[in-house]
Amino acid sequence: MAKAGRGQTRRDSKRRVLRPGESIRADGKYQYKYHIDGKPHFVYSWKLEPTDKLPKGKKPCLSLRELEKQVNTDLDLLVNIVDGQMTVCELVDRYLKTKTGVRQSTKQGYVTVQRLLAKEAFGKKTIRSVKTSDAKLFLIKLQQEDGKSYSSIHTIRGVLRPAFQMAVDDDILVKNPFGFQLVGVLVNDAVTREAITKDQMRKFLKFVHDDVVYCKYYEVVYILFHTGMRISEFCGLTLKDIDLQNRTVNIDHQLQRTSDMRYIIETTKTDAGTRVLPITEDVAQMFQAIIEDRNAPKVEKSIDGYSGFLFYDDNGMPLVAMHWQHRFNHMVGRYNDIYRVQMPNITPHGRVIIRTS
Repeated sequence: MAKAGRGQTRRDSKRRVLRPGESIRADGKYQYKYHIDGKPHFVYSWKLEPTDKLPKGKKPCLSLRELEKQVNTDLDLLVNIVDGQMTVCELVDRYLKTKTGVRQSTKQGYVTVQRLLAKEAFGKKTIRSVKTSDAKLFLIKLQQEDGKSYSSIHTIRGVLRPAFQMAVDDDILVKNPFGFQLVGVLVNDAVTREAITKDQMRKFLKFVHDDVVYCKYYEVVYILFHTGMRISEFCGLTLKDIDLQNRTVNIDHQLQRTSDMRYIIETTKTDAGTRVLPITEDVAQMFQAIIEDRNAPKVEKSIDGYSGFLFYDDNGMPLVAMHWQHRFNHMVGRYNDIYRVQMPNITPHGRVIIRTS
C-alpha cells in the first residue's frame, strides 16, 4: 500500500487520496478516527467507497465513507443537542430511532409524519423555541388550512408528543409543549364506524348473491361477515391454512403491501389474534367454492415463504386489503343506488362488525 511522509498526501493502494482522519491499518482495513469530548473513537471498513469490491471472505459492510457520513451527522446532532439548536425534525428522527421492532404499517405511518414535518416551517423550528401555543396553532393550521382530518392529526400528535417528552426526559427541555388534550383545540370530525344489523347483513348478502356483477364476490363477503376475520388475515390465507375436513382455519399471519409496493407477511395484529378458527358447514362450503374456482398463475408467487393464496390479480400477485376495500365501496354504492333505505359504509379494513341487538 502507498504511504506518505511528513507533509505528503496520504493515498491508498489504488492511489486514492485519503481524507483527514482516514488511514489504513496493517491488515488492510480502512479506519476513520474522530473525537468526542477529547477521546478518540474509530470506525472500520474493508471498503473505502461504496463501489469497492469486498475482499474475498469478508462479510458485507458499509464503506468507510458511508460510515464517516453517519458519524458526522451524529456529531452535528450532538452539537445541536448541547447548544439547544436541535430542530423539530431532528428530534422526531432521533425519537423514531428508538422505535425498533414496530410493524411495517407503523413504520409507514412514521415516514408519513417525517415527510410532512420536512415540508413545514414548524419542522425547522428549534425545539427550545416551541411553546405550547405554537404546538396548538400548528395542529389547528393542519386542520383548518391544510384540510387534515382529526384522525390524521391525532396520528401526527402521537409522534410529536412522545418525541418532545423524550427531550424532557433527557433534560434538554423543561416542559413538553404537546402535553395537552386535543379536545377544545380541534374539531373532532372523525367518523365513528357503525356496526350493521343482522337484517342489514342478510339484505346485503342477498343483493350481492343476486347481482350479475358482484355475485362473484359473494363467498368472500359471506366469510368475512360470518367469521370476524380481518381482511389482511383473509388475504394472507393459503390452501394449507384451510382444513375443510375438520372445519378449521389456521390464522397466524397476515398479508400486507407496503407504500413502496412490497408484499410482506406479518404476524397477526395481537397475540390473541393467532388462533385456529372453527368454521360452520356453510362457511366451509364458501371456502370450498373459492378453492374450486381459484384462478392461480402457473407459477405462484412466494411471499416470505408463503404461497398458495386464494386470490390473485392480473399480474399474478395475491390480492391485498386495498383491492377488497375498493370492491366493498363499489358494492355498497351500487346497493344504495338501487334501494331507498341506505346501507351504511361497510369496510373490511379491519373487521366487518355485526350488531347483535
